[in-house]
Amino acid sequence: MTLDHKDLSGFLEVAVVAARLAGQHALEQVNYAKAVRKSDTELVTDADARCQQIIVDTIMQSFPAHGIVAEEGKSGGIFKQPPRDDNDIWWVIDPIDGTNNYSQRIMNFAVSIGIIHQGGPVLGVVFEPSTDSMFTAAGDSPPQYNGAKIEVSDNDITIFGTIGIESIFDDGVPSWITRLMKTLRCRGLGTSAMHLAYVAKGSFIAAAIQKPKLWDIAAGAFLVESAGGIITDWKGASIWPVDMQAYNGQAIETLAANKKVHKKLLEIIAA
Repeated sequence: MTLDHKDLSGFLEVAVVAARLAGQHALEQVNYAKAVRKSDTELVTDADARCQQIIVDTIMQSFPAHGIVAEEGKSGGIFKQPPRDDNDIWWVIDPIDGTNNYSQRIMNFAVSIGIIHQGGPVLGVVFEPSTDSMFTAAGDSPPQYNGAKIEVSDNDITIFGTIGIESIFDDGVPSWITRLMKTLRCRGLGTSAMHLAYVAKGSFIAAAIQKPKLWDIAAGAFLVESAGGIITDWKGASIWPVDMQAYNGQAIETLAANKKVHKKLLEIIAA
């Protein structure tokens, strides 16, 4: 199935509505949401599940034959609903990216909705409810931030530049990050989706994400690529295509950067 501009425009309209509805619910519940431990390093709240259901219901109302991969499934697993025909369209959803922040009423969290078609991203929506910040990209149309065109920066690695990094490293902080901290501002916002959105917007020169799941990066990675940036793993290999039928929550090491610094960061990581 080939997707045209009309298809993608329709998908984007629904994704934006779904993101806003879920984001509004998250804001309404932020002072009341109850968190439980999902894994050694992750929390989940009752708001995550409800926000996800809002998104899935909104999508299914318009596109009942499309597939879904989302973070919150039964018993700590993922939610996966394959396409009902051969359209190979998968919506990839993180209802609250930054749940640890959200559970502690830290307002850095985002709704992330992407679409993967034939193994690669074709749409990305990242919405930060607390600031009403909407990042969108679909097909070959220019990516936007609240309706204004955005692109990655051409800034180099300097003491004034910023790279988004993980908030926690369960295997220890990589030595290259400690070296990089001497020449670049390293920030962990607690939401991979917003790290990627800020790379696309030109606010960050890069983001290095060690163990993200597909729902953490699908939308943001497409924003970065649409804005002129580069997405690879930490060794410089493409992270696409993804076999959606086989995908079951595996981590996808990700480096996002503008074209000026991407190669330099790969060399720093490899050193």
